[in-house]
Amino acid sequence: MRRARRISARHSPVHGTGLFALQPFRSGERLIEYKGEVTGWRRAAARQRSDAGHTFVFGLSDGRVIDGSRGGNSARFLNHACEPNCEAIEVGDRVFIHALFASTPGMNCLSTTALSLIGEVTEELRAQYACHCGRVRLPSVNDSR
Repeated sequence: MRRARRISARHSPVHGTGLFALQPFRSGERLIEYKGEVTGWRRAAARQRSDAGHTFVFGLSDGRVIDGSRGGNSARFLNHACEPNCEAIEVGDRVFIHALFASTPGMNCLSTTALSLIGEVTEELRAQYACHCGRVRLPSVNDSR
């Protein structure tokens, strides 16, 4: 018997594409695994520059990343929110997304992200990685480091 889909990636008012619940979830329930190639930051960053698209990487505690643009799944579309309803739990070199509280179908699945940018934060980067929930900001190009 095939299991019904639980999450769907579609247009999100938060940012581009997002993840949405198709079924209700219980608090603490595992929603999806963040899949992709486990690699180093440098390799993932070089790919991102050459692909000139969004960054779909999830940082692991050991300094490596899961590059969702290579063999990834829809978990790479999980958007940021300052008041998340999901959390990421790292188990070895795997990351699982869990519901923080009970949800209903249609809920936009959101998590906090620890976005790190290497180098100067330009206005172009600020626009590309803008937080659309309005509560978090990247440092201004004029902020001291």
